[in-house]
Amino acid sequence: MELKKDINAVSIDMLLIVHSEKRRAAQGFQGVGNGVRRWQKLEGNDFHENLVEKQHPQQPQVITSYNSQGTQLTVEVHPRDAMPQLLKKFSLAKRLQGDKNGNTRPRQPGGKDAHAYPWDRSSLKSMSLDLQQFEKLDIYASQVTAKSGLDELVSDLLQEAHTDLERVRAIWIWICHHIEYDIAAAQEKDRQAFKPTDILRTQKTNCDGYAGLFERMCRLAGVQCMTVPGYSKGFGYQTGQSFSGEFDHAWNAVYLEGRWHLVDSTWGSGLVDTITSKFTFLYNEFYFLTHPALFIEDHFPDNKNWQLLKPPQSLRQFENNMYHKSEFYNKGMLSAHPETSMIRTVNGKATVTIESCAPTLFMFMLNGKQEHGLLSLRKNGMKLEVYPPTMGTHKLQIFAKGNSDIYSSVLEYTLKCNYVDMGVQLPAELHQPVGPSWFSEQMGIMKPSHPDPIIHTSDGRCSISFSVEEGINVLASLHGDDGPITEETQRRYIFQLHREKQTELKVQLPHAGKFALKIFVKKRQEPGNYIFVFNYLVCCANTKVNWPMFPESFGNWGQDNELLEPLSGVLPANRNVPFKLKLHGIAKVLVKGQDTWPLTLNHEGYWEGSCSTAGCQEVYVMVLENANHNFYSYILKYKVNAQ
Repeated sequence: MELKKDINAVSIDMLLIVHSEKRRAAQGFQGVGNGVRRWQKLEGNDFHENLVEKQHPQQPQVITSYNSQGTQLTVEVHPRDAMPQLLKKFSLAKRLQGDKNGNTRPRQPGGKDAHAYPWDRSSLKSMSLDLQQFEKLDIYASQVTAKSGLDELVSDLLQEAHTDLERVRAIWIWICHHIEYDIAAAQEKDRQAFKPTDILRTQKTNCDGYAGLFERMCRLAGVQCMTVPGYSKGFGYQTGQSFSGEFDHAWNAVYLEGRWHLVDSTWGSGLVDTITSKFTFLYNEFYFLTHPALFIEDHFPDNKNWQLLKPPQSLRQFENNMYHKSEFYNKGMLSAHPETSMIRTVNGKATVTIESCAPTLFMFMLNGKQEHGLLSLRKNGMKLEVYPPTMGTHKLQIFAKGNSDIYSSVLEYTLKCNYVDMGVQLPAELHQPVGPSWFSEQMGIMKPSHPDPIIHTSDGRCSISFSVEEGINVLASLHGDDGPITEETQRRYIFQLHREKQTELKVQLPHAGKFALKIFVKKRQEPGNYIFVFNYLVCCANTKVNWPMFPESFGNWGQDNELLEPLSGVLPANRNVPFKLKLHGIAKVLVKGQDTWPLTLNHEGYWEGSCSTAGCQEVYVMVLENANHNFYSYILKYKVNAQ
């Protein structure tokens, strides 16, 4: 009161702010300069401008002193009609609750912070965000360098951040792009504490250091932030494992727009290669303000209130719930079935389905190989049927491509198989996907005669047709596991016919069994190789099947040509064999064996005739394209059975 009386006597206003903190805690605030600079950086103002203002004769005077108990007393003296500057600066932290001694204490999470569980599919974030609004800020924050201390770094970051959300975003982006995960420190039995100054110097830390640095920088920016310890399904996690003992991870909660939100800058910064144990910077947007119903899939806090869920999940639920990796949601997945990480096969088969918000390419691996499964694409997801080759425990990984050029692991299951169906042995060359889909349409193959991925044939023959987009070439090959089959013979059991925009594949199986019929496409005018699109699984149980190959075709066999007979590439000896073909733009056609026989053009546009196979081992079909020339080209080749 005495101090106030003296102030009134000289007709000036004074602001008293008392901090009940010991001198040790108050270091860095002693003296006028330190106090002002501290709050300049917290508020993000330009440092040079404030120093100039400080020299103005009307600038208020700030006096700081301590009593014998270490209590700090800060007094600001300013003209009557001026704004109290210290009050203005402390207003940055007005959202921080203070106890009776003035210590800041963030509000604990309550009912209004909780989100419904399970996830309602509305958003990956816990608040409405337009990530495009951060484009300029993200670029700026990622390029800021730590020149000296933490205060200056935060001050520099906040130059382009004008709201609490932007402040948090700038801090998040900087940490994720500059701080490397210290694997050696993380593997130490006793996790060491990382000081912010040490982190800035080495630009390395463990998860505790990430969380502590994020919290410290947020508080300097005037944003409430807490470090949350707990269990995680991170590096080294094994599907289905249980958690006990010391917590293995730490992350943060930030208070924005009246609610708590969750972030994990450790996992936002990159990943550790499970084979080499090396860290790679790989920014992951998923862990910024993640929806709590998704965050709980790989983060279990020590205090259930920090789940920010209603109802909260138990540790047992956390252990047993399906773990969808962040890429599952980044790639546009919505749900997967089964919803447990362990699957027991039924009659030797396990089925997995995934729902996605847009057409997506998938692949799978069973025990590290792309075998023993049928994966078919759907417009909004996929269906996978897996047939483990042996009894016991198997590892199933599912990958998705999304909008990127690479496949990322999105799910892992443990399969328990107690029965093997020996009748279901899939060809090793059966690749993914199986059956036509939105992807084959996208590649120019439409309206397939067989929309299902599996084709059953009783006599070992089948005919498959589909429309083909203009300018697209189609190539097919047949693959089985029995006997050596060369690249040539892989195509000789398929005869390809073209009628306008329609393509037909006539297939003859060499024997009973299961075969992969692989379909490739290529744009006619573009260089390069054919691209695999999909395959059919062709099945035949008839052990009497023993079809020969089709005749060998040469480069002059046009895409629009049609062969009606003979379709077998092996002709009987000492027989007159009828021939019937439709050829376009041809002047003459000959069949050459021991002798030469001409074919004649009938009124339907087919070249017809016959040829004797007596005394020859091979028969050729030859054409003359220009009547003014005498040069014939081979287009088909047949073999003749030995006598």
